[in-house]
Amino acid sequence: MNIFENILNTYSNQSITTTTILTVLVMVLLLAVYEFLVYRFVSHRSFYNKSFNITIAILPFFISTIILCLQSNIIITLGTIGALAIIRFRTAVKDPVDMLYLLWSVYVGIICGCQLFEVGVLTSIIVTVVLIVLENVKFGRKPFVLILHSEDDVEEDITSLFKEHKISYKIKSRNYTNKGYDYAIEFTLKDVKELQKELSSNKKVSKYSIIEYDADDIV
Repeated sequence: MNIFENILNTYSNQSITTTTILTVLVMVLLLAVYEFLVYRFVSHRSFYNKSFNITIAILPFFISTIILCLQSNIIITLGTIGALAIIRFRTAVKDPVDMLYLLWSVYVGIICGCQLFEVGVLTSIIVTVVLIVLENVKFGRKPFVLILHSEDDVEEDITSLFKEHKISYKIKSRNYTNKGYDYAIEFTLKDVKELQKELSSNKKVSKYSIIEYDADDIV
């Protein structure tokens, strides 16, 4: 019985003042706007998703106030746990980096709700630095896709060219028509300038395109 009484006394002693609420919401606002700007300008996205960015900026406000309420009343705590247990979110997050921003948004809400503002600010700054470094540092070879059209069959010439330069490649598609041949070839390479010269000098190649891509994002 003493254990339950201590728990109840802990909750009953907590009070939420207007000053506390305003302080928490102001800090949430600052960190949420900061995360909004980081997602908009730091992360490299071929297609910017404004709706997702607004979501991660607004989410901390609800989470921080929920944390405040959980600290003040055990009935609210139990009710919130029960409500969250039956909620199911079915929206799929396609990019793993977007999941990182969602977790960051939840983290900001929890930290501000616990009034650990210094921890939230320092963590957000360090995470931003790490994101900038990892987004801009290139490791190894870049992935490319070669889209090629020719009037004659040049598959043997192209594969020989890749093997000569020791380029890892994979032919993704072959399309044969009355007008010629179309190929889509995936390969990895640090610099495509030399390959461009070789393809341009091949008279059998009518036209070609080299597309750089990163995972599902086409650059």
